[in-house]
Amino acid sequence: MNLRYSVVYKRFSQNSMMTRLRWGILSTSNFAQQKILPALQTSEHAVVSAVASRNLSNAQAVAAQFGVERAYGAYEDLLADKTIDVVYVPLPNHLHVPWSIKALEAGKHVLCEKPIAISANQAQQLVAVAGRFPKLKAMEAFMYRFHPQWQHAKRLVDDGDIGELRTVHSIFAYSNKDPRNIRNQQATGGGGLLDIGCYGISLSRFLFGAEPKRVFASVEYDPEFHVDFLVSGMLAFKSGIATFTCSTQLALYQRVHILGTTGGIEIEIPFNASSDQPSRIWRRHDGQTQEIQFPPCNQYTIQADQFSLAILNDAPVPTPLSDAVHNMKVVDAVFESGKRNAWVPLS
Repeated sequence: MNLRYSVVYKRFSQNSMMTRLRWGILSTSNFAQQKILPALQTSEHAVVSAVASRNLSNAQAVAAQFGVERAYGAYEDLLADKTIDVVYVPLPNHLHVPWSIKALEAGKHVLCEKPIAISANQAQQLVAVAGRFPKLKAMEAFMYRFHPQWQHAKRLVDDGDIGELRTVHSIFAYSNKDPRNIRNQQATGGGGLLDIGCYGISLSRFLFGAEPKRVFASVEYDPEFHVDFLVSGMLAFKSGIATFTCSTQLALYQRVHILGTTGGIEIEIPFNASSDQPSRIWRRHDGQTQEIQFPPCNQYTIQADQFSLAILNDAPVPTPLSDAVHNMKVVDAVFESGKRNAWVPLS
């Protein structure tokens, strides 16, 4: 049986539907150009008004390419722009917290790329600073949660459609052995766990709606780059177990399996679902498999709109910073377990 779902975006008020916040992007990286800028060009509630690079000519070239009004040759100059409402931070991992803090101190709302930090302690520093600015919104950008396929899968789990959730397994892998790439540089917070393994942790916590009690992991490090390139972890929750594997040196692949006492769900492209092709998941129940298709959509656009609406309506952000801290606590525990070759408890 095949079902097709229409994408319906939640609206909060007539006024917010007519308003677009002015966003500034602290990067002209490939990620910013390939994912963020195209997504924001189709946003209903966000418009990119400025981009910044450490090189003014780079910023000007990207601004011209995407029709952005202003370009800056320093991140500080963008933060000083009083017309900017929201700052997106897609910088290397080790710069996420420092520049998110600078943005908050400059009076900007902040959407920061995942992982929010390179440790739980650093994430908590951001939470502490954000607490000083209660009128400003800050959120970690785990875009996958906004995709309709994930919203539907979460509803199926919460509604008991697969019985009691007992286990989740995820795989996310690609191959990148370029020493110049920041993902292979220890000093910038590189490695597979921070780059893609954090998804396996996040989705497990998202589906179980709880925090794991303890963690066990195997972590392998590249002898040249000194960053982790193959990580498998087990997260023990009160009501079940989640396992994940991530790698930056394996064949390109991703998949999520969700199993309960009476059924299961399989997500074909769980993390970087195409914005111009339908997405599909499979629901298995009573010995039958049902394919559910979702029309093309851009999960980055949905994320930007939902974050913008939280600002426009002074509502809570979809994912609070406390969630980001908890995710980083599990990441820390995975690294610790890999070093000790032992279960690591989480309080």
